[in-house]
Amino acid sequence: MTTPDLTAEPAGDCAPPREPGPVVRWIAVGGIGALTALTVWGELVSSASALIWLDVVAGIISVALTPVLLTRPVPAALGLAALAALSPAATPAASLGTLQVARRRPLPTAIAVALAGVAAQALRALWRPGVDLALVWWMLLVVVAQAALVAWGAWAQARQALLASLRARARRAEQEQARRITEARSAERTRIAREMHDVLAHRLALVATHAGALEYRPDASPEQLARAAGVVRSGVHEAMQELRDVIEVLRAPDEVDGADDGADISSLRPLPALPDIDRLIAESRAAGAVITVRDDLADPDDLPGPAARTGYRVVREGLTNALKHAPGQPVEVCLTGRPGGELAIVVSNPLPPAPATTIPGSGTGLIGLAERVALAGGTLDTSPTATGRFRLAARLPWPG
Repeated sequence: MTTPDLTAEPAGDCAPPREPGPVVRWIAVGGIGALTALTVWGELVSSASALIWLDVVAGIISVALTPVLLTRPVPAALGLAALAALSPAATPAASLGTLQVARRRPLPTAIAVALAGVAAQALRALWRPGVDLALVWWMLLVVVAQAALVAWGAWAQARQALLASLRARARRAEQEQARRITEARSAERTRIAREMHDVLAHRLALVATHAGALEYRPDASPEQLARAAGVVRSGVHEAMQELRDVIEVLRAPDEVDGADDGADISSLRPLPALPDIDRLIAESRAAGAVITVRDDLADPDDLPGPAARTGYRVVREGLTNALKHAPGQPVEVCLTGRPGGELAIVVSNPLPPAPATTIPGSGTGLIGLAERVALAGGTLDTSPTATGRFRLAARLPWPG
């Protein structure tokens, strides 16, 4: 499953500014317009100087530049700082410019704009004093105000970056959880598919062997033909039942709300283990296979479950391959082992004089078996011997 790369999502200082909506623009323009009008009125009432026309022009320009602060804060803030050096009517918009730069740009840029605002207020205080405070105290108030604007904007930017990071982390966690669920389902279904391949391959090999007897032995007695037909019918019935089980398990996670992460193989029939080998061999013998068993196991009931099930699969795969690829050839099964040592299983049969092609195979049985044996901590060897036999040998640990 492909997971989107959320690490590339910009956040914090690297995040592109969002374009504000028209409502935000109108609120900003209206607020700055009101403050500018109050400032111009205050200048008119307090001094009635000949520079009132300059205040009106500066106020109009500052209000016009307010929307630009929301999209290009640095140039607009510097332009407003220059206007603030000429008229106090530009001070509200220039203060908003400092705040916007601090919210949307790195801290050094915000400090530089704030220093430009302090310099503008100092220049205006020198050539156009308008407050009853000493210049030192006035500049102290300006510095404190600019520092507060920078701190407020930096805090807002850090909070926005933190929220963006938390949202990205939440999305990554959700996608990682979805990926884990998908992988768990895929792994469980693959495990079920392998189990059903092992079961159905052996079952269908027996059916094909009996069906072959019906085809090539038309001279058999009616009792023999009836028995073979009964085995075929029973084998097909078992195969259909096992196939129905796995289909129900594979469909369950997608049809039931709140299903577990992946199909649960426990709803299938109990998995056979090493003590069930006698029944497996009896079925193969009933299909006409000649099987010799050499059992030197100390106590198969003491074998741990995973090793016992893997051992059963080794024997079943060996018998299935013998039925499919070497029909009519005798098969030898050797079982040795004891607690504290290892379980050794060898299934061998003579190679047929010509390849048998009556029963097709998927070619994945031995591959899946090798993975199962490796997961159980054992080793698997499949190779022809110098004496013209095919040998399937597995060794599994048997804890004491």
